[in-house]
Amino acid sequence: MNTAGTIDRPLTHDPKKQASMKPSTNEPAGSAIEDTTTTGTAGSPQNRTREMQLQPEALARAHMHDLLHEAERERQAVRLATARRMQRRAERASRRARRALAMAVMQ
Repeated sequence: MNTAGTIDRPLTHDPKKQASMKPSTNEPAGSAIEDTTTTGTAGSPQNRTREMQLQPEALARAHMHDLLHEAERERQAVRLATARRMQRRAERASRRARRALAMAVMQ
């Protein structure tokens, strides 16, 4: 398969310049990869081999997308927990400083 690009990310979006979904001419006759006619599409033959071959790629891309989003949510949760911890620490320091100032003023 010498065609550049994938189904999800074609080399060009111009339909006239995209590779056709016709069977490759270098496949032997009677190979395991055949044209299949799908019902409900007025009997038009469609070669599903490229789409089927690219399904693992699309699944891997979707899986990595999910993993990246999950990792980003986890990082955001860690940042939020750290920010809350720092805020509590700053509030305690502020109370100690006020208390120390009040004690200094009282004496």
